[in-house]
Amino acid sequence: MQNIEFESPTLNEKGEIVARTQYKAAQFSEDLGDGIRLDMIVIPSGIFQMGSLTHHGNDEEKPRHLVSIKSFLLGNFLVTQGQWKAIMGRLPPCRFKGDQLPVERVSWNDADIFCQQLSRKTGGAYHLPSESQWEYACRAGSDAPFSFGETLTTDFANFCGEHIFRLEPAGVYRHVTTEGTKFPPNAFGIHDMHGNLWEWCADSWMDDYSSASRDDSAYQNHRDEHRVARGGSWHEPAANCRGAARVRFIGSEADDFIGFRVAGMSNSM
Repeated sequence: MQNIEFESPTLNEKGEIVARTQYKAAQFSEDLGDGIRLDMIVIPSGIFQMGSLTHHGNDEEKPRHLVSIKSFLLGNFLVTQGQWKAIMGRLPPCRFKGDQLPVERVSWNDADIFCQQLSRKTGGAYHLPSESQWEYACRAGSDAPFSFGETLTTDFANFCGEHIFRLEPAGVYRHVTTEGTKFPPNAFGIHDMHGNLWEWCADSWMDDYSSASRDDSAYQNHRDEHRVARGGSWHEPAANCRGAARVRFIGSEADDFIGFRVAGMSNSM
């Protein structure tokens, strides 16, 4: 375990930086062999408002509700192709190649097997984050649409910047994934929670939050093969990369805009 220090920006509705704040976080590194490590940030416990306000966002993001979160570990980067090979051996048919690039074209089923294999190899207890854990870590204490503030620009995330969200200037559309260190982290020290790749969560899909749990557990419906993904991707406009935005995919589906990161128990270190 080590303490890390980092800087995270705050943006106004024009995409201008109005603050640069220094933060600290505890980081745990899991040795995967051959010089490859999995870095995990300790996410503090807390209570937050999950979802979107009545006149904001989409219907599936409502009703907004309080959720209590226990401290947990979350990968500060998406799982990379190098990490995947260290655990699974054989790489999926990724569209964008590179050991430091996030692994994509992985289904929910593939990601779940990775977590199981990772747990066996390391003796840890790793899993996909629940949807509430994911949104809590994404928001990192912010109540704005993005962890960085009122809007998002392609200086701070990888998404389709041709479509603007508020009053910011149009940005670039890279058409590729990017390495996790390219953009600054949020206030918890987590990178790429907005854009780059949609991220599988542990939950089955629910149409809205009418019956959602008020804790950090994952919703499971074994009669429905749809799973939740969060965060947007390199192919999405900023509106789909908001902290509250959610989408469903069939659990066996694998595409070049879907990846994942792993979560774990902070008391298992």
